[in-house]
Amino acid sequence: MRRSLRLLARPVTYTRWLHLLIPIMFAAMWMFISQQVYVLGLLVVPFGLIPAVRLEEGVQAQLLLTPGERGRPDPSIALAPSATWRDRWRTVLWLEVRLVLSWVAVAGTVWIPSLAVDMVARGLGHAPVVFGWMASWSAGWWLLPLALVPVALMPVCLVLTGNFITWVARKLLAPSAKERFTALEERTELLLERNRIAREIHDSIGHALTVAVIQAGAARAAKDPAFTDRALLAIEETGRAALEDLERVLLVLRETTLPASRRPTLLEAGRLIESARGSGAEVDAEFSGPLELVPGPVSREGYRILQEALTNVLRHSGPVPVRIRMAVLGKRLEMDVTNPLTGAAPRGKGGSGLRGMRERAALLGGEAETGAYEGEWRVRVRLPLETPV
Repeated sequence: MRRSLRLLARPVTYTRWLHLLIPIMFAAMWMFISQQVYVLGLLVVPFGLIPAVRLEEGVQAQLLLTPGERGRPDPSIALAPSATWRDRWRTVLWLEVRLVLSWVAVAGTVWIPSLAVDMVARGLGHAPVVFGWMASWSAGWWLLPLALVPVALMPVCLVLTGNFITWVARKLLAPSAKERFTALEERTELLLERNRIAREIHDSIGHALTVAVIQAGAARAAKDPAFTDRALLAIEETGRAALEDLERVLLVLRETTLPASRRPTLLEAGRLIESARGSGAEVDAEFSGPLELVPGPVSREGYRILQEALTNVLRHSGPVPVRIRMAVLGKRLEMDVTNPLTGAAPRGKGGSGLRGMRERAALLGGEAETGAYEGEWRVRVRLPLETPV
């Protein structure tokens, strides 16, 4: 009983009923033109073969039958025009079924209650209001309790026809395999873009905050005005660079047309090195090979990997000597960043920064290895220059 009341209390029950009544309005208009109702069923065929009809029916069905799926990336009812003849004929079948169910819904929710009204009228000795043929029934009180039967059938018909038309819509208007695959590709690309933006924020802002914290701590400990001035200058430059990176990310989030060429590349690696040096680290950097010829995607991801490697050094080991070796060798870019192990904060393989470096390298078809090696912490990266990314 409670479940039945819950079904009747749902707004979707009545939006589905409205969806069922829409075709009957067109049928009523047609009956003013011709009494041959079956002709209307024949006219549905060429109408359903129009590709745009599937889109129109999908929008209407999703709005009234499955409103909870609106905005979801995987709705059970497609919102696309017919792309194949299979889609067209399924749309024709849907229109035919919808027309038939419309008559069933009217019979169950309009005619049956009218029957109850006439049964009450005859039970009280009055003439029928709707169904004239009931005038031949003998009046009697026994019709009054029988009038409760159609009253009880009406909500049952209301719920069942609504659920059935929704089930049919999910079968005949469901997305095709190609449409599902396309939607899956779009969601995958969206997730990859969000993941890339998250890495951009982590690498850029994380680096800036690490440098700022180390500089501020060193300045407070040194108690030297000249050193404090240099520390504040380094914090200012690092913060300004981080703001520029943040603005790039915000432009992407605002869906503006941001050219990839505006993101930093390995040609700007000098500012990362100077930032690390400004934090007290002794950086020995050696670059070889034509870095300017490195493809844009490789150069941009290489910059972020180097940024994360230096950030990890400052965050976990402090201002220690750092050795950077980067070379363009044939068809690959090699990068090695090493620093002494201090033992202050052992780093595992599960950190988001280390995982981010490996993911960036993997997306380019390369590899990134991190870990202890001969008493040092080493980040070893190999990126192919010929990449489809």
